Amino acid sequence: MSNILYEKKEGISEITINRPDVLNALDDITLTDLAKCLEDSRKDENVRCVVITGNGRAFCVGADLKFMKSWLDKGERFPYGDMLRKYFNKIILSIVTLPKPVIASINGVVAGAGLGIAFACDYKIASNKARFVEAFINVGLIPDSGSVYFLLKNLNLSKVMEFVTLGGEFNAEEAFKLGLVNKVVEHEKLKEETMQIAKKYAEMPTKAIALSKKLIYYTYYKSLEEVLEYEAYLQELAGSTEDHMEGLRAFLEKRKPVFKGK
Repeated sequence: MSNILYEKKEGISEITINRPDVLNALDDITLTDLAKCLEDSRKDENVRCVVITGNGRAFCVGADLKFMKSWLDKGERFPYGDMLRKYFNKIILSIVTLPKPVIASINGVVAGAGLGIAFACDYKIASNKARFVEAFINVGLIPDSGSVYFLLKNLNLSKVMEFVTLGGEFNAEEAFKLGLVNKVVEHEKLKEETMQIAKKYAEMPTKAIALSKKLIYYTYYKSLEEVLEYEAYLQELAGSTEDHMEGLRAFLEKRKPVFKGK
């Protein structure tokens, strides 16, 4: 998978989009490989945390517009809806529903569908050189890959409208102040800081994190009564895990728990 670098080590899978010459723009091959890596991370019980990042100056600038040139040369319209349903939408949902924590390690510019991929992750750590660009309007398109969905969860309506319709841009510090990322670090320390967070996640009760993700997304839409009932259901599942029993024993024995992700 030359377009995607994929490494698994110490309970962490690291997925690196590897097309630095085009700022990690996504063509069909890269999208297919990215989806495969996410699915492998989902199925591998030894993987307890996933990191997504980019190689070079960008995290990801979204779809590769050059990939669309062949359609233009034939005088045909590019099948945007089909492409979104076949590739991008599945990747966003795969990240959100992945039963393990997913970290976006944002190493540089992130734009277009790359915003959706970054914002879909559970934890966002950004280099101080990162830039967040809403570029769809500049080519006469609307934002896709869930970026507006995630923006509206953090920003007010007016700010999202401005960002989307005027093709706005945030630097890393602005993104942090707006709640779009969890942490900003010096560019040279991004890898080190990302791995520290990933290792911490990899040592935590993975199933409880997976259930917490379900609860958080469920809570966005439901009434308090429905949420309370869903909490009871998920807590029953969490209470039946090996990690819960280990955590309970460790608490009673006044020692640090050793979670195994089971």
